[in-house]
Amino acid sequence: MAALTGIPGPLFRPWWRMHVNRPYPVAEAYRSGQSVHLPDAESSMRRFPQLMAGLPLPFGSLYEPVVRGSERYGVLVALRPATPGIPVGAEDRERLRAVADRLAGELAELAAGGAPVTWEGDPVCVPGPGPAAGGARAAVDRLDLAVLSVDRQGLIGFANSAAGGAAGIPPGAERAGLVGRSLWEALPWLGHPAYEDHFRAVFLAPEPVRFQARRGPRQAGEWLSVGLHPGADGITVTVAAAERPAYAPESVMRPRSGLGPPGAGSARLGSPADRASALYRPVALAIALTEAVTARQVSAVVTEELLPAFGGRQLAIYLLGEGHLHLAWETGFPKGFLDEFDGVALDVRLPGVETLTSGRPLFFESMQHLAAAYPGIPLDAQHGARAFLPLIASGRPVGSCILGFDAPRGFGPEERTVLTALAGLIAQALERARRYDNEAELARGLQAALLPHRLPVAEHVVTVARYLPGTAGMDVGGDWYDVIDAGGGRLALVIGDVQGHGVAAAATMGQLRSAVRAFTLGGTSPEQVMRGTNRLLIDLDPGQFASCCYVLLDPATGRALAVRAGHPQPLLRHPDGRTEVLDLPGGVVLGIDAEAGYPVTELRIEPGAVLALYTDGLVETPGTDIDVGVERLRAALATAGPVPLTETADRLVGEAGNSADRPDDIALLLAARTAAPAGAVGGSADGTAARTTAP
Repeated sequence: MAALTGIPGPLFRPWWRMHVNRPYPVAEAYRSGQSVHLPDAESSMRRFPQLMAGLPLPFGSLYEPVVRGSERYGVLVALRPATPGIPVGAEDRERLRAVADRLAGELAELAAGGAPVTWEGDPVCVPGPGPAAGGARAAVDRLDLAVLSVDRQGLIGFANSAAGGAAGIPPGAERAGLVGRSLWEALPWLGHPAYEDHFRAVFLAPEPVRFQARRGPRQAGEWLSVGLHPGADGITVTVAAAERPAYAPESVMRPRSGLGPPGAGSARLGSPADRASALYRPVALAIALTEAVTARQVSAVVTEELLPAFGGRQLAIYLLGEGHLHLAWETGFPKGFLDEFDGVALDVRLPGVETLTSGRPLFFESMQHLAAAYPGIPLDAQHGARAFLPLIASGRPVGSCILGFDAPRGFGPEERTVLTALAGLIAQALERARRYDNEAELARGLQAALLPHRLPVAEHVVTVARYLPGTAGMDVGGDWYDVIDAGGGRLALVIGDVQGHGVAAAATMGQLRSAVRAFTLGGTSPEQVMRGTNRLLIDLDPGQFASCCYVLLDPATGRALAVRAGHPQPLLRHPDGRTEVLDLPGGVVLGIDAEAGYPVTELRIEPGAVLALYTDGLVETPGTDIDVGVERLRAALATAGPVPLTETADRLVGEAGNSADRPDDIALLLAARTAAPAGAVGGSADGTAARTTAP
């Protein structure tokens, strides 16, 4: 951050420096060179939940990259009141773009003159127009509450007579010394981090804020009611005496650094780096939530990031389903304790239910407070504290979250704000995970319907197939296999791979598998099967291409006709164990050239030989030549030995199947010719694969 105006610089110190690769709008605008416009909190939460984790406030923001040619100088940021549901207008966009262009031009001129244009120091806080005292001084001096007018840099421009008391100035002393000073320097007790979010809120959003604060020592200090009333040119601060609240915000909060000057008590413990580190856990949680895909992953992220951030030991997440709350995740509670709360209806008076139905988080400093609020509720411990958070995503109830602590503790305003904001992020992630689970279940059903349920049984041949979806996406893809009874005792062995992954690839795969099957059952030759499927894919125009290998085998004689369209070469293990990569000529992948030709190769498969058809997911590893993977598969097939074909298939896909990072699908089809009706792989005759190419 190089320069700012309209907000106090020290109040936003955690955002003075930001790595360009972080998921924040200013970083995205810099990286992409594209404008980012966030008219309201909902759009900010949807696109940049990490921003709202640190600033859970209703404000709008615009980010315009400062670029001249290929040179990126920085980002121009404008903060303004939110306009819910109303996008940023064209006039505002053009105005900000014009200012950014002019700024980029001036920076380019400086750079051309040899001046450095990289900012290294703290930001320059440019003062705005200060508020005028006007003729109302006498009126406000009569009030028994302190009134201070503060400009948008946090400097006091006016203070009434009662303000001296709030600042600790003895009665009758000169209060003029307040004017021109920083609010947090004049009233150091307001520099506590528990109160900072209130000030950030009024500087970013035009809504008044009221809260209770303590001046003086933690146990014996005086309680005051503070009001913050924002305007275009500054903030009016009011301070009045107040009774001690039933809950003291910072009673058990761990002290952290604040905005007050040195010597301001616990509000000044730590360093600016401590303040930034205090934001790390919530931001880390927000980042991790954006990467979690399933409900279990979301729950694990919350356990790993949220509990350590706030010193919690217990966590339970309930999800809403058919008017009841169902336990989805728990950790730290006694075994079986939460079972009686699983499946409770929404009309039951329990804190986990009421936090969801009311949309209001519930905080209990001790188990005694919880028991007093809900008489008769079962308790899992006699000591501790509990927080019940509603999980609501875009106005839709998702469930509730329970955080448990082993010792009594308070929940300060800062913690309450962050926990409430994080609950919204968790709800969004769970809602996204629920949609993913539903879509994945639908996709897996689609995949299961598109692949063969069983392979045909024929004499003199055994066939075994395996399919493994890629670990990325929804566990479905475009790889397929098939064994088709082509009539006359012949079998068509088919393996194919549609480009891409996901539902679209699976849908195209289903169409191609049906086409190959239809052409085969119609008695079409292998070459015409491939030609017809190619033309069909071009006519469908799904924006995808596919590879395929098709072998028409006569099990009785061992004669086979093979045709290949851009697919990896098959493997053939001879009866003596010698295994080779078949060098089949082929045509281009399907879906590219409507006039493409596909030469046919004749093979002879001896009894005891095993033919292996596979997709590239089985042999391809990022950063490694595919030939290395093919050789590894050939060696594995050669050493498989005369075991049942199912064991051979499991062994070939075993290593790849155990990998947690498998970007592509895997399909494998093995065919073993036997000398007798289908049984174990055997045979001792030495066989060779003679091949001739037909047009």
